[in-house]
Amino acid sequence: MGRIIGIDLGTTNSCVSLIEGNDPVVIANSEGDRTTPSMVAFTSKGERHVGKHAKRQAAVNPERTIYGVKRLIGHRFKDDAVTEYCKNLPFHVIENTNGDAWVDIDGQGMSPQEISAMIVGKLKESAETYCGDKVDQCVVAVPAYFNDAQRQATRDACRLAGLKVLRIMNEPTLAALAFGYKSNVEGKTSNIVVFDLGGGTFDVSVLECRCGTFRVLATAGNNHLGGNDFDDAIFEYLVKQFKEENNIDITSDKMAVQRVREAAETLKCELSTMSESSVNLPFLAIGETGPVHMMQSVERSELETLVKPLVDKLEAPCHDALEQAGLDKNSIDDVLLVGGMTRMPCVQATVERIFGKKPSHNINPDEAVALGAAVQAGVLDGEVSEVVLLDVTPLNLGIKTKGDRVSTIIERNSSIPTKASKVFATTQDDQTYVDITIVQGDSEIASQCTRLGEVKLTGIPPMPAGHARVLVEFSIDASGVVGVCVVDKQTGTRETKNIENAMGLSNDEIVAANSRLR
Repeated sequence: MGRIIGIDLGTTNSCVSLIEGNDPVVIANSEGDRTTPSMVAFTSKGERHVGKHAKRQAAVNPERTIYGVKRLIGHRFKDDAVTEYCKNLPFHVIENTNGDAWVDIDGQGMSPQEISAMIVGKLKESAETYCGDKVDQCVVAVPAYFNDAQRQATRDACRLAGLKVLRIMNEPTLAALAFGYKSNVEGKTSNIVVFDLGGGTFDVSVLECRCGTFRVLATAGNNHLGGNDFDDAIFEYLVKQFKEENNIDITSDKMAVQRVREAAETLKCELSTMSESSVNLPFLAIGETGPVHMMQSVERSELETLVKPLVDKLEAPCHDALEQAGLDKNSIDDVLLVGGMTRMPCVQATVERIFGKKPSHNINPDEAVALGAAVQAGVLDGEVSEVVLLDVTPLNLGIKTKGDRVSTIIERNSSIPTKASKVFATTQDDQTYVDITIVQGDSEIASQCTRLGEVKLTGIPPMPAGHARVLVEFSIDASGVVGVCVVDKQTGTRETKNIENAMGLSNDEIVAANSRLR
């Protein structure tokens, strides 16, 4: 068997690490960088570039340069989150035959799993070069608020890249593991908040740590809030200002759009350390009198006003996580910042105000998740023995009932692995079968939750409505993957199913993807 690596497959950047000499180590890629841009570019000649080389050609090849695909993985094309994300993209997102959101490259559809596999493949290659040995297993991190469909799709991406996923773990939990590894051995109990604001998602988790045991008490978040949204706000501001000053709308010019988008991201990063910065894009458009340039100075205070509606959205999940954990801010010992967006001063100030203490800066926010994944890989490989990690499921799990309602069987923030069941009655006379629709989400309305699949149980003896009893049992394993068992109480007839590939790839799609990935 080969080495086990830890992977942080991020929206903006990805990172890989492993255990060396009982310590987690970040592995640099072939360019010498410790993180890899989560971008894939295709040239008109059929070549493929991943990471930094893809990012370099984004402005001149916008329609074939794919980024932020993590915000599409495990999603239907008609999901509101997809519609919102796609409004300013230079590349095309299409609907495949199953209704999933795919990427269109020169008329050929590619799944988010396949694009992600190309990124994972580069991380795997970097690890194998570093080790001088085969790598075929991994622990992969996902946002805590990812549902089962998104987790399964992430597993598919790793499988396409040639990696067996031993465990899918929540990003904030792994960051806390990296933070507390080797330091939480004194016997005292400490409570840690992990505030994880990345490129595409926001999670906040509360953990209790004692003697090498890391127990998640609660998690909350927003899968549709991250650095990309901050970039969008800056982008729209710059485009609006340019239009007002020059009476030119550049939004139909994809190359110009990509140049402004890159400038928006750079401006955001620069204003995290500077009080003022500027955008200077020569020859952005052609006006009535010739070339027109974008020259715009922006102060940090202007930026903070611009993104305030997004920063304000960070507060409610924090209070929710504390409430679910049964703690208040005075009970928190450390606040750990994870994700590149936590470098923004107004984000740090918001965190300090919410939790009443300055956040810790003793771990790199871009690398914490990957380092924690490596520690967990070390646990599974037997290299690390003094760590126990107890996670939770972030979303309610239940079934659809009459009137489009949800009957919850496993509640959010239940420790995993876990198992729970409920007994339901038939609703019609002489009913001989039941169709159980499994849903996951926080809404009490079934249609507003994610549908994970169906289980049909037949062979129920004909009886008056309400007399036949059916037991529905759900289980969630340590990776957050769902299993279901439906049993007729009268006859003992049962139907079991692991909810896999609820929105995954068919065998034909996997074969086609493997062919392209070779």
